[in-house]
Amino acid sequence: MKEQYYLVREDILPEAVLKTVQAKELLAQGAVKTIHDAVDQVGLSRSAFYKYKDGIFPLSKLDRERIITISMDLEHRSGILSKVLVLIAGLEANVLTIHQSIPLQGMANAVISVDTSLMGEKINQLLSTLRMQEGVIRAAIIGQG
Repeated sequence: MKEQYYLVREDILPEAVLKTVQAKELLAQGAVKTIHDAVDQVGLSRSAFYKYKDGIFPLSKLDRERIITISMDLEHRSGILSKVLVLIAGLEANVLTIHQSIPLQGMANAVISVDTSLMGEKINQLLSTLRMQEGVIRAAIIGQG
């Protein structure tokens, strides 16, 4: 069964749903250590928290779902990774992490996590542009979410 999502104004949501979001935020911020403490602080039952916790997220949190991880094999030449990073930034993506292996046999693997939330639907363009970049031997998305 395919999941469906709706954008709903806060003032029409049931109180238990809103308090679930508040409890999750307290936990994420480290303001409380346990779910028990979080639900106590917002005045919510633990059963209601568990009922709604996996189904309600602030809209701002959805941007985190726009993170992709790209694995690339790069020629071992000066400036190749730098050019890749400039290319990613030029497409309005934000590099979050970079891990590059030690070059072996003239090639290094780089794994880059990228926030694509400002890119819109240009992820395929990013990948094809990376593949055409001089010095990039291979580029593939290995994770998303």
